[in-house]
Amino acid sequence: MENAARPFHLRLAAGLGMLVLSVFFLVLPALSAHAAVAIQEVKSDKGVTAWLVEDYTVPIVAVRFAFDGGSTQDPPGKEGLANLMTGLFDEGAGDLDSDAFQTRLDDAGAEMAFNETRDAVYGSMRMLADRKDQAFDLLRLAVLQPRFDQGPIDRIRAQILAGIVSGERDPDTVAARKWAEAVYAGHPYSRPDQGTKESVASLTAEDLHAFHEATFARGGLHVAVVGAIDAATLKRKLDAVFGDLPEKGALRPVADASPKLGQQIEVNYDRPQTSLQLAFPGVRRDAPDFYAAALMNEILGGGTFTSRLFEEVRDKRGLAYGISSGLMNSRHSSLLAISTATRSDRAAETLGVIRAVVKGMAEQGPTAEELAAAKAYTIGAYAINNLDSSGSIASTLVELQIQGLGIDYMERRAGYIGAVTLDEVKAVAKKVLSAEPAVMIVGPPLADKG
Repeated sequence: MENAARPFHLRLAAGLGMLVLSVFFLVLPALSAHAAVAIQEVKSDKGVTAWLVEDYTVPIVAVRFAFDGGSTQDPPGKEGLANLMTGLFDEGAGDLDSDAFQTRLDDAGAEMAFNETRDAVYGSMRMLADRKDQAFDLLRLAVLQPRFDQGPIDRIRAQILAGIVSGERDPDTVAARKWAEAVYAGHPYSRPDQGTKESVASLTAEDLHAFHEATFARGGLHVAVVGAIDAATLKRKLDAVFGDLPEKGALRPVADASPKLGQQIEVNYDRPQTSLQLAFPGVRRDAPDFYAAALMNEILGGGTFTSRLFEEVRDKRGLAYGISSGLMNSRHSSLLAISTATRSDRAAETLGVIRAVVKGMAEQGPTAEELAAAKAYTIGAYAINNLDSSGSIASTLVELQIQGLGIDYMERRAGYIGAVTLDEVKAVAKKVLSAEPAVMIVGPPLADKG
């Protein structure tokens, strides 16, 4: 519901998978600043594996985990099930009802949160090191024995329904839904994560328990822990929290999507600002030319203040406050998306400039100087602002696991970037940017803008 207030071009870029690019560009500040700090692989007696960074700088422990699945596992007609479930884990578990559970959380000095994406259900907890026994016990109850009592179901459902109704009057929310329906038509990615008024109203406690049982399994679990805890203690906590889950869940198979590009989607509203979104074919995270594509994107629009799109759209013409591009990688889809917002009477001009910049990159590729600068930036910029806490470090480690990048990825990353050649970047630019994109226009019809 918080996302509904964000502009379409920003919210869509975030929602489609910026996570993969963040993993590519970010290096843990704790690891770069303290050479002695290392990522340990910890495996419990029951076979639960976690990546651990011991850090006793502050007496806090951060836990982050993910189960494969997400909203793609919502049964047809039950859209919004994963979203409703994640709002209920701190609303009672085991023999504790909602009020008792919340009181215990406060007493333990812990914070717990769950959320879902298309491809996973995430959980996290931050706790004081000297109260970790109480905190881990509450996490154990939430993971293994959620109650899904009717009172909390009705209350959280009402909040979700209020957000859906509000979104029906918001141009950017309507646009995001139409974009997903058009680009991913027929695929689970086309469905609204929050669900519809009808689907959310139909959800029951039985649906929630069945979804929990199908998705919460050790075989699809990824865990990272950062903070004041040692490996021996963590092994015991892993078994307590996750060890009694089934080895395998019952996930429905999800096919890879074939995004439908080459179309124009218009959401017509009479307003002074028009949002523009373009989507081109992407490059899978495990593809041999991924690093070439990531560097090409950095030059095109990922570098923000130094990119070609920023220079041509904002610096030279003042058409927009900002413009960016990004590789949007989900488990079953890959896109390269360009997003901006401009004055509605200059939207057609802005779209033309974007297309010209894209065409130039597709036909000539970057220069050697641009590639060298992009390499230096991506190797040297560790984005400390995005990894400034134990919780954010744990989140990054979980994403590295999900992407299958290996526990030593940070050590290998610079070598992958440095090995990319100019010819490889030119080739991927031609491959990706020569396609006719899907274009979303949110605002007055372009024909009305003179």
